[in-house]
Amino acid sequence: MRLIAFTLALLSFSACLSAQDIDKIINETSVERTERTLSSDDMRGRAVFTPDIERAADYIESRFKAAGLKTWNGSDSYRQPFTMVQATPISATGTFDGEALSTGQIVAMSSSTGLAIDENSGYEKVWIKPGHNFATEVIHYIHEKKNYLVLIDTSYAANFSRLSRFGRQQFKSPYSVVCVLSVANPTHFSIKIQQEIKESSLANVVGILPGKKKKNEIVIFSGHYDHLGVTKQPKQGDSIYNGANDDASGTTAVIELADFFSKQKNNGRTLVFAAFTAEEVGEYGSQYFSGQFDPEEVKAMFNIEMIGSESKWGGNSAFITGYERSDMGKILQRNLAGSKFTFYPDPYPEQQLFYRSDNASLARQGVPAHTISTTQIDKDKYYHQLTDELSTIDIPNMVRIIKAIALSSTTIVDGTDTPSRVDRNQIR
Repeated sequence: MRLIAFTLALLSFSACLSAQDIDKIINETSVERTERTLSSDDMRGRAVFTPDIERAADYIESRFKAAGLKTWNGSDSYRQPFTMVQATPISATGTFDGEALSTGQIVAMSSSTGLAIDENSGYEKVWIKPGHNFATEVIHYIHEKKNYLVLIDTSYAANFSRLSRFGRQQFKSPYSVVCVLSVANPTHFSIKIQQEIKESSLANVVGILPGKKKKNEIVIFSGHYDHLGVTKQPKQGDSIYNGANDDASGTTAVIELADFFSKQKNNGRTLVFAAFTAEEVGEYGSQYFSGQFDPEEVKAMFNIEMIGSESKWGGNSAFITGYERSDMGKILQRNLAGSKFTFYPDPYPEQQLFYRSDNASLARQGVPAHTISTTQIDKDKYYHQLTDELSTIDIPNMVRIIKAIALSSTTIVDGTDTPSRVDRNQIR
């Protein structure tokens, strides 16, 4: 009984000490400073393929260096570079069983300057029918290393009109995905596409905190740092999509957590802190990142996106996408027992958020990879708007969320708890 009492007292003392430490490291002053920098007009919306996103990467690198993180693969930089292809459409023509298709019915995800296909080209024909989740289905086919002709029902016309921005950026690949908006299922078809191709480099920003006991076991904290850039159609004199909530807030959390855990010096597992690029144009940064790991070595992923506002339950709360797909959420809540904070299951299942953020690539490989968020996506009036600025961010609530992630993840970070794996058979 004395041993039990002593152990409980020691745990209580440690918890108090951690609480004191965390208040010194993660606080309103620090969080506001980081958030202000990332969402400032100086960053000009952090659009991919612009000097603006490079400035943001420079800042994140400086914070990772200040935290004492190791660089990615022992390189001289925290950047994790990869090559993307930018495609500028020139022409797109085609026929289905002799009937002409309009240019607006055809979108290609291809690295080829010229593409000509028909029913004898070996393309697998697939359908996105009414009732399917459009974004999930399209991303699935883009991820597959196969040639596809994707027939998309005309009920998705509004979604299809936005698909072209995904077609303009992609990894260099020998495979092509050709999407056609049509209700027809042609026996014979012919499609010809011409486009200008330009190769460009992008980079994730990645810092490493090696594990003390289980170096080969990895826990990831991530968020994306890109946003929409500058519009040519300003409103009320404003042309910059600052992306304060989406996702400067998540990137701020990653930076603050890196600083916190580096000062704790007690992580049993190796911690990887990643700021992803190119989320807004198809999650390409996280796709590339996920391919650099053996998924069996990744024990958990905390992806953090849009935590700059209160959740539908008010303060001291957040939700976890795919909560039911592993027991990670239960572990986090157990570690917060006695606190005022609650992690809830995703209340917006119809939005398919589990598949729409940077956790998805590793989740598809069985990793318990989840996104933590607070945004009320069904009525968020700032989402992808010029008004997503620092003035709309609830800094005190952000602080509470970041602290909750830090404290709830401790047993996963130290190697005591290992979340159950995601069932890959249930992932589209």
